[in-house]
Amino acid sequence: MGFETQDVERKVFAILRVLSDSQEALGARIIARRLKDLGVELGERAVRYHLKLMDERGLTRLIGRDGRLITEAGMEELKSALVRDKVGFAISRIELLAFHTDFDLDRHTGLVPVNVSFFSQENFRRALPAMAPAFEAGLCVSDLVAVAREGETIGELIVPQGKVALATVCSIVVNGALLKAGVPMDSRFGGILQIRNHRPLRFVELIHYAGSSLDPSEVFIMAKMTSVAEVARSGDGKLLANFREIPALCRPVAEEVVAKLNKAGLNGVLVMGSTSEPVSEIPVALNRIGVILLGGLNPVAAAEEAGIEAENRAMSTIMEYQGLIKFRELLR
Repeated sequence: MGFETQDVERKVFAILRVLSDSQEALGARIIARRLKDLGVELGERAVRYHLKLMDERGLTRLIGRDGRLITEAGMEELKSALVRDKVGFAISRIELLAFHTDFDLDRHTGLVPVNVSFFSQENFRRALPAMAPAFEAGLCVSDLVAVAREGETIGELIVPQGKVALATVCSIVVNGALLKAGVPMDSRFGGILQIRNHRPLRFVELIHYAGSSLDPSEVFIMAKMTSVAEVARSGDGKLLANFREIPALCRPVAEEVVAKLNKAGLNGVLVMGSTSEPVSEIPVALNRIGVILLGGLNPVAAAEEAGIEAENRAMSTIMEYQGLIKFRELLR
């Protein structure tokens, strides 16, 4: 990158990460606020200083008086940034979204985490029937979704020109609900879960969150490693799933929370194992319980299996639960 210190590189990487998540120009004040959410303490004045350097290097460009957009060079720099700074990004994103989830289990109001997938307008029309069987078979966290067209916002994201955005509920809603109930949840990995006769058999691929610089679901979808449509059709195949652990002592509270989530149409928990017992061939620590969560992007994976491409941003943002609609309404 050519900057004098690795500390500066990390700050620039953090600013680029914030800008890459926005389709609109952001000012130094907003950037500083979002950096704080990422655990980066950088004041507004310091952000302006770094932005000036980044403008000079072509990583960002000035819009209006104070707004900045990331450039193509900035996106390339972000992709090739220090790997050690990106390792653990997935787990930090899970923790951040879980903290911001404030869904009320009784009133069914509040913020829930979502994944966002961007389709071309033509591909979105084709994707709907391809995704429908996965939603109908319950192979996702929820059949509640949101749609936004170009120029509209979905969560904190603005939909790019020529695109349609589909928000699907993320499995982190379970983390968030349990966190609010006082139950700590250890997010271990995302993986590919083999299903046989409609029942989970074993994990066949794993990516540990703590050691990953990428979101596992996005990786598995791009690698075309799923067969969600086949699971929906015959009950055999491979799904996106996530593995978590909770303390065995918390099981009664966890079961109550999960039951309330189910009543709200948030059915992310596929399996809750027995104390200290392996779950789908994954060993579980002493006095812990293994929990398998369905991947929220399984319907989108089914569309990808049908050759319909999308740009996926797993664990993307949060949005109001009451702003979601049933997927079947999109088919009318």
